[in-house]
Amino acid sequence: MTNITPTTEPSVADATETIVTRTARELRAARGRRSRSALRQMLPTLTPWLALGLVLIVGIALFGLVGPLFAGDPTAIRDIGLTGPSAEHLLGTTQTGQDVLAQLAIATRGSLEIGLIVGVLATVLSAFFGILGAYVGGFADEAFSLFSNVFLVIPGLPLVIVISGFVPAEARGLWTIAVVLAITSWAGSARVLRAQTLSIRSRDYVAASRVAGERAWRVIAVEILPNLLPVLASQFVFAVIAAILGEAGLSFLGLGASNSSTLGTMLFYAQNGFALSLGAWWWFVPPGLVIALFGMGLSLVNFSIDEIINPKLKNVRLHARRARLARRAARRTEGAR
Repeated sequence: MTNITPTTEPSVADATETIVTRTARELRAARGRRSRSALRQMLPTLTPWLALGLVLIVGIALFGLVGPLFAGDPTAIRDIGLTGPSAEHLLGTTQTGQDVLAQLAIATRGSLEIGLIVGVLATVLSAFFGILGAYVGGFADEAFSLFSNVFLVIPGLPLVIVISGFVPAEARGLWTIAVVLAITSWAGSARVLRAQTLSIRSRDYVAASRVAGERAWRVIAVEILPNLLPVLASQFVFAVIAAILGEAGLSFLGLGASNSSTLGTMLFYAQNGFALSLGAWWWFVPPGLVIALFGMGLSLVNFSIDEIINPKLKNVRLHARRARLARRAARRTEGAR
């Protein structure tokens, strides 16, 4: 009697292994496509306004970073006070003969440093008191919310003036002004982050992570924080704008960084040198223009980030674009007829 060896079992096993491998590969590919799609959704759509904002920001940042290397000594005193723009001094000189272009490059770097420091500190404080308190809940949430409300109801500018006034002039450096501005500008952002976190905390995937025994820091970092990145980016941009304007206001009042050069200190010295009454526009217009252009660039970027936070804004722009394309197609059709 002939023994018949079964030949179907290896083929079934091989087919099963092939199916499992193919399924795993497809799942990995689908997960990669979802992650890329989620990343694209988190990035703002490139529009002419966004491009203009990025050009302004990058141009001014490069001027502040590279300009001091080529602009010369901003403290060199010459006997050609208050001379207008010329080939030797592109933006003229101050009352003591100092080159305005060199001062503008150093001052731009100082203002950018203050804006970056305040933006980072204010964003970290708002994220700590807004996200952590809302996730933990209970007494911690109530305490953090009360602390945020106290800072929120205190007028910002008077508090900054009072704090800066009590700090000795020799101790009012760049970091001191940055810390003062950061302390007085985080509360409003913390309230927004708290509301967003309370909404995200009640979603199913966050509840599933908590039931699965994930640690609190991992749930916040992996499940909650990625959904808040557009809000954090918008708050960071707004904090930078507010910091540069706040520092310029403090320096104009004589409460700025006494041992640092910023755009605000340039305006302060131009005011004390009677630049406006003497008609020396090249002394006070360039720093004011840099502040305005940099704020404009950040605002344009912030408007683009708002489209991610509020999809209705993006849908309105897409509908308007489709309507324009439809009108153009209709005109082409009528012209062809």
